[in-house]
Amino acid sequence: MSGSEKSPPRANEGVVTAERFDEILLRLRGVVDKLETGNLPLEDSLKFFEEGIDLCRRGASILDSAERKVEVLLSGSGEAPRTTPFETSPNDAD
Repeated sequence: MSGSEKSPPRANEGVVTAERFDEILLRLRGVVDKLETGNLPLEDSLKFFEEGIDLCRRGASILDSAERKVEVLLSGSGEAPRTTPFETSPNDAD
C-alpha cells in the first residue's frame, strides 16, 4: 500500500475506543492520586492539573461519541431515542 491509500476500517475499532477510554480513565486516576498527596511543588501540580483537564476532555469526547452512536442505533429501531441524565449515587462524590 502506498502512503496515500487508506487502510480499511477494522472490525474491532469500537473495542479499541473502549480500551482507549479505559486507559484515559486509569491515567486520570493516577493524576488525581498525585494531586491528592499535596506534596508536589506548584509547578508540578499545575502540570498534572493541566494533564488531568486534557484527559477529562478526551474522555468526555469519547463518551459523547458513544452516546450519539447509541441514539443513532435506537432511532434505527423505530423507537424514538430516549435519554435520561446519568445519576450518581451519594458514594460516588467521594
